[in-house]
Amino acid sequence: MQLQPESARQNEEHPVNPYVFVVGCPRSGTTLLQRMLDNHPQLTVTNDTHFITDAVKKTLRRDPYPQMNPEILEAVVNYRRTYRMGLENVDFQQAATDSDTYAEFVSKLYNIRGARQNKPFSGEKTPSYCRQIPALHTLFPRSRFIHIVRDGRDTTLSALGWATDTKGPGKWGLWKEDPVGTCALWWRWQVGTGDRDGRALPNCLYRSLRYEDLVSNPESELRGIARTLALPYSDDMVNYHIGKVRTQSGRSAKSAWLPPVQGLRDWRQDMSPEDASVFESIAGDLLTRFDYECVGPRAGRSVSRRVSRCLKWWDQEGKERR
Repeated sequence: MQLQPESARQNEEHPVNPYVFVVGCPRSGTTLLQRMLDNHPQLTVTNDTHFITDAVKKTLRRDPYPQMNPEILEAVVNYRRTYRMGLENVDFQQAATDSDTYAEFVSKLYNIRGARQNKPFSGEKTPSYCRQIPALHTLFPRSRFIHIVRDGRDTTLSALGWATDTKGPGKWGLWKEDPVGTCALWWRWQVGTGDRDGRALPNCLYRSLRYEDLVSNPESELRGIARTLALPYSDDMVNYHIGKVRTQSGRSAKSAWLPPVQGLRDWRQDMSPEDASVFESIAGDLLTRFDYECVGPRAGRSVSRRVSRCLKWWDQEGKERR
């Protein structure tokens, strides 16, 4: 489905929302980018609701473009993260009443959120949507996707202090045995899936960028994103932190209210040579794809054993995640 010309789109009474999805492997700067885009005078970006696909997983497996029904409404309203939309029960009820399809229902919810913020365009930041691009594109064929990628070795260092047995790569059975190897598989899966599925979309609907480029040259990267979004660039995006206070818990969420700075961790200093070699042996091709430096895998029995064990686990038990 082709996008309408900019002049026609601006004249629409109700722009098609969700307008943009910010996606990426967790611990890669998605919160930073969300806050930048949310500060655009025409765009609001919700934070980590997950509900579009997660609240109705079984329904979408049966029918990728389902009709609206009471069961879907109940599932969305009761989903544990839907409250982050900041809407009232009456908003959900009204949107459901006025919608024939699930896609229309979701679009109306984002329209309502945008209107409450006095902004015509409304989007969503949920990192794991990098694995749901085809499903979301089926529901919303005009939505854009902005995919932020961070060096997987730095992502790993961040994830080691964040993941638990109920969150991130910590949920995988291999975690306790080899957390770095698990992170390499996890990062390769998240980033590789988003990159593959995003590049299959029309060019005007997908843009990837590196976290390192965003923090080192934010204006240039945000100008590029604005072009993809067909929105005028605004300095408000770079100045997202001015006048804000740290209200969210968590190290990265607090840092996201500071001016853009390089990450707190650097694999060159903080990762052992063996761990770096294990990561590159598993995900080196994808590091190269995004122009990250690779020092080259180290020979040695320990590295070989760890890599072999991780890849065997992925072949045997990771199939369900592909």
